[in-house]
Amino acid sequence: MEPESAVTTCYRHPAVESHVRCIRCERYICPDCMREAAVGHQCPECVREGARSVRQARTAFGGRITAVPLVTYVLIGLNVLAYVGELVRPAIVDRFEMLGAGLVGPHGGQYMWQGTYPSDFHAEGVVDGEWYRLLTGAFLHLPPTEGTFGILHIVMNMVSLWNIGRVVEAQLGRLRYVVLYLLSALGGSVLVLLIAPGEHTLGASGAIFGLGAAYYVMARRLGADMAVVNRFMAGLLLWLLISAGLTSWQGHLGGLLAGAVVTLAYAYAPRDSRRALVQAGACAVLLVVLLVSAWAKVAELTGVQ
Repeated sequence: MEPESAVTTCYRHPAVESHVRCIRCERYICPDCMREAAVGHQCPECVREGARSVRQARTAFGGRITAVPLVTYVLIGLNVLAYVGELVRPAIVDRFEMLGAGLVGPHGGQYMWQGTYPSDFHAEGVVDGEWYRLLTGAFLHLPPTEGTFGILHIVMNMVSLWNIGRVVEAQLGRLRYVVLYLLSALGGSVLVLLIAPGEHTLGASGAIFGLGAAYYVMARRLGADMAVVNRFMAGLLLWLLISAGLTSWQGHLGGLLAGAVVTLAYAYAPRDSRRALVQAGACAVLLVVLLVSAWAKVAELTGVQ
């Protein structure tokens, strides 16, 4: 009489008989646990371990490769959501638009800033500690019936963000793209504060100009055909000149310069283990420069030594 052979079962499902081994750890696995490999099958644990050991693909600027422009979708969604909020509650504009320095009279009227003012007036804007305006103004847009463009303000900006943002996000990866966008928005607001502190401004244009600068710098770094890129930049700079008479050219120029600085750091950081550190360090330095510049301007306006 021949001895009865031992029954082998799946190491993850002991009640299931199995005759197939994982080609890496050689444990028995059932059909539910089999993961197709180049040769044979692997168990789920070996598949996860292998994925951790595989180096993730990166773009030329160090970002993770992504197929879906998720951040661009989110940014557009935030701008549209803020716009709906403006329509429902118009006071949001006055509360969160970019304003460096202004005065509010005893009856709620808004006046130009001056260093000394009557006791029944009070300051508003960044000079009154409303530092959040440096970023919140970049997510607001003109109401439908106001300004030169009305509702076209947000429509034009969102179309531009969609067209440029997708390209930039695909090259930089999500984290670097978010940092670029926010620093560009901040750069635009800070330049408004430095040059025209009494001006009420709003809109994503500063951040979008920063994305335009990034598009140009990346194209140069990648050796792209610059004919199309140069035409794009010529149009962007032409709009910068036209905007001097229609919108806040300071915000546009500030965003453009900040975006260029950030992307130069992304593009020309050493392509080794130091790359992320150099890129983060450059962004941190720019952030400090912008905040110190804003603080110094506020100190000058308020007479604080």
